[in-house]
Amino acid sequence: MTHPFDVAILGAGSAGYACALRAAQLGLSVALIDDTPLGGTCLHRGCIPTKAWLQAAKVRRTVAKAASFGIGATLGDTDPAALLAYTDGVVGQLHRGLEGLIAQRGITVIRERGTLVADDRGPGIETGATVHRARAVVLATGAVPVTLGLPVDGARILTSADALRLTALPERAVVLGGGVIGVEFASLWADLGVHVTLVEAMDRLVPTEEPGHSRILARALKGRGVDVRLGAPVDTAEATDDGVSVQIGGETVAADALLVAVGRRPATGDLGLEGAGVAVSDSGHVVVDGQLQTTLKGVFAAGDLVAGPQLAHRGYAHGLFLAERIAHLQGRSGERPTLPRDADIPRVTYSSPQLASVGLTADQAGPDAEVVDYHLTGNGRAQILRAPGERETGVVRLVRRPGGEIVGVHLVGDDVAELIGEAALLVGWQATPDDVAGIVHAHPTLGEAIAEANWALAGRPLHMHG
Repeated sequence: MTHPFDVAILGAGSAGYACALRAAQLGLSVALIDDTPLGGTCLHRGCIPTKAWLQAAKVRRTVAKAASFGIGATLGDTDPAALLAYTDGVVGQLHRGLEGLIAQRGITVIRERGTLVADDRGPGIETGATVHRARAVVLATGAVPVTLGLPVDGARILTSADALRLTALPERAVVLGGGVIGVEFASLWADLGVHVTLVEAMDRLVPTEEPGHSRILARALKGRGVDVRLGAPVDTAEATDDGVSVQIGGETVAADALLVAVGRRPATGDLGLEGAGVAVSDSGHVVVDGQLQTTLKGVFAAGDLVAGPQLAHRGYAHGLFLAERIAHLQGRSGERPTLPRDADIPRVTYSSPQLASVGLTADQAGPDAEVVDYHLTGNGRAQILRAPGERETGVVRLVRRPGGEIVGVHLVGDDVAELIGEAALLVGWQATPDDVAGIVHAHPTLGEAIAEANWALAGRPLHMHG
């Protein structure tokens, strides 16, 4: 039995293209199948364009407070069309670079919609009248927005993908969902001059983060004019002639737009999975074992299809792991790779202030966990970044097992996302405070805050009260 490819990958998003690049690097013949542009949601409709909008919002916020730094500046109108052109420029450059990498590695790109098939010849991916056979198949089709049955029309009632293509900003907007996506849009729209009502059915924003950090974020958003409503589910929503009418806990709120940002679900529909023998859970996730193997031999799943945090870099990690795993199984590599634990994968919310974390929260670590909070009021770089008179809201929290390793790092504050790499090293390498207490951090940097918290855990606080 012959197979034209060593591995065929269905889906060219973060998990799929990372798997393709690494598999080709290991000498495997690769087919990458997707009817949408290479890069998937993250590059075209998610991570990258959202962060470009957030950067534009940060520029506007900086200009608005320029006088506090002794700089004369006049804040003009926001030009959404120009902002969209800037965002498209960023996405376009990255997309061209990815296309070039894929071509340079000799990967066969099949730009059609595919479905999984399995018969006595083994697994394959069918596009039209052609079945592309491979010794291994990777499913990496990502996720799609959850809409709760609301009448999304792309004009008044939006998903995040719709919101990223706006050429005119709403004056008033309701954001439904206080998770990462909802908080980021509420933050950037508020900074661009939109009056935002942020609605979350639970009792706090970004509920996977430290509760205290969620409260800091909520307070900061309220301080910038966001109407934050917690424990307030949306009952109904309908488009009107001049906007949208939203029922929130029995109250009617009129707005120009409603953004539905309550999460994403695995894109497993119409892929032929169950018919081919791939089990799917009640939540829509593909059932896999500890090596990302599905219930069908030779077929694997990666990224958002697999239950766990929906993060592009988790998708990258899954894709790299599967490329190396498949190469090992096919005798192309003597190395047996290890799948990264979800607990070791960092998380970032790029609102203002930012939240970044990796590992266990204090509650998850248990009642005997040792916890240190270092407030950025004592950090020189943090004070330089804030405008005079502006309240510093940053905190670095380290969590360790009693007398043992660091199991969690949790950050809130402006630009703290840039610290998450060091945080991931501390948790992933199971470092103890004494292991890293001697590492010298440059001054003045935000990174010194991690050093200060670590010294406190080691029993020798410097710029902290003992």
